[in-house]
Amino acid sequence: MVFVLGGPGVGKGTQCNRLVSQYGDYVHLSAGDLLREERHRTGSQYGELIEHHIREGKIVPYEITISLLRKAMEAHFPKQHFLIDGFPRNVEQGKAFEAAICPCDRVLFFECSEEEMLKRLMHRGQNSGRSDDNIESIMKRFRTFKDATMPVWHYYNAKKKLLPINAVGSVEQVYDRAEKALLEKTKKTAAL
Repeated sequence: MVFVLGGPGVGKGTQCNRLVSQYGDYVHLSAGDLLREERHRTGSQYGELIEHHIREGKIVPYEITISLLRKAMEAHFPKQHFLIDGFPRNVEQGKAFEAAICPCDRVLFFECSEEEMLKRLMHRGQNSGRSDDNIESIMKRFRTFKDATMPVWHYYNAKKKLLPINAVGSVEQVYDRAEKALLEKTKKTAAL
């Protein structure tokens, strides 16, 4: 089980999709996509709450996100290798997930400048239809990322599970770095 993190627009989903294409034993689950689907699901008791948090760039209560992730993981049974994109958004979420479901093996952490992320998000926002791809929501998401998600970097780095990946360059260049980090860590883990 691999957490895949990085700032908004850093390319987590793109790289996860490529890794799944290359390594079919992985399932890509996007916490953000699961939340957006739940927000629009008819009869969802969490729809309005999720919409408010997404629009405001805030973190959805972890109990909701963990419940959605658990349900999605169970739907892919018997597969047991997951790339969980955009989660955990804070240390508390990570600890709660690991206590309730399973410990993560490693964390791929994609890194690039806020300026680059903004450029990517504004480009994506031209066609995405996402309510959070606008300048006001993006700036709120950047603040939340700095305040809540960067401590996740420190937490998993101290546990020696963090694999930082430079997300600047072409999709192919970033993929090569991600694949190399994933395979290198897999070799080291297998050797233990």
